[in-house]
Amino acid sequence: MSNNSIISAAILGSGSFGTAIAKLLAKDLESLLIYGRDPEIIAAINNERRNSRYLKGISLPEKIRATSEIADVVNYPLVIFAVPTSATRQCAEQLAVSGLPKRTVLLSCSKGIEKTTGDRMSEILRGVFPENPIAVLSGPNHAEEIALGQATCAVIGSENQEVATELQKLFTKSYFRPYTSNDLAGIELGGAIKNVYAIAAGMSHGLGLGDNAVAALVTRALAEMTRLGTALGGQPETFAGLSGVGDLIVTCFSEHSRNHRVGLALGQGKTLEEATQVLGMVAEGVPNTFSIYEAARKANVRTPIIDAVYSILYEGKPVAAAMSELLTRDTRMESE
Repeated sequence: MSNNSIISAAILGSGSFGTAIAKLLAKDLESLLIYGRDPEIIAAINNERRNSRYLKGISLPEKIRATSEIADVVNYPLVIFAVPTSATRQCAEQLAVSGLPKRTVLLSCSKGIEKTTGDRMSEILRGVFPENPIAVLSGPNHAEEIALGQATCAVIGSENQEVATELQKLFTKSYFRPYTSNDLAGIELGGAIKNVYAIAAGMSHGLGLGDNAVAALVTRALAEMTRLGTALGGQPETFAGLSGVGDLIVTCFSEHSRNHRVGLALGQGKTLEEATQVLGMVAEGVPNTFSIYEAARKANVRTPIIDAVYSILYEGKPVAAAMSELLTRDTRMESE
């Protein structure tokens, strides 16, 4: 790859993150294409330079246009996946049918693992595109703040250091600082597992538990994330980085966190259906909880916090009872 090979990019996903990334990259690229399935959003981006459903008050540069035809994506040297994890495989397969070139760089920004297979997003992409360069981007990266140009750090992972370095150069802005890593598994697992803990933190706030309790929950969540993530192939130091503890902190405490908002509603007594309806967007932590619980069982890893959230979402256990059980479990060494 030459330093000038990425002159344009296509983004799969017309939600908040895909739109924010388009705005971030627009200044230094010749053109950007957003693919989405909602005709109203596509029309608003093209005609009004806005995506008010997901990013209110944000004006988009003229370089950005939108399409509902996925075949329009194949001629771009960089394709960014910013769709829900449940849509990644379908989008990848549609792109393959459309004839995506083998040289196209694929960058996944979706945080989760596939419900039916337990595959990470980069594993799905590698299965569909065995020869394409593949990378992932993660970290404490709320779209609302990126779109406003607020200071943000991220980590870009790829097994190909040249690809990682070129993407790092592309994404580096005065307010956006990306680091690189070769630990795709750790980066993706941190980004997926933290969604479950954000729901737990939201529940704790909804129940009216104090700051001490929530701080303890998040601290133990980091230990649990590291234990499970390393068992599933991640490097321990990755979970102490931006895609681990960094993303965990922001998603457990930020008002922008969809998963925290779902947990908050559950803690306040709403049903899961009510909580997700009020949100009006995808909260990846809900399907992630099922996928990650299954992965933890297969790996035979102790995950009491994940188990508690799973029991609430999928077994109907009352929130207060599940959270109480977490606090009354047998005591142990902190290092265990």
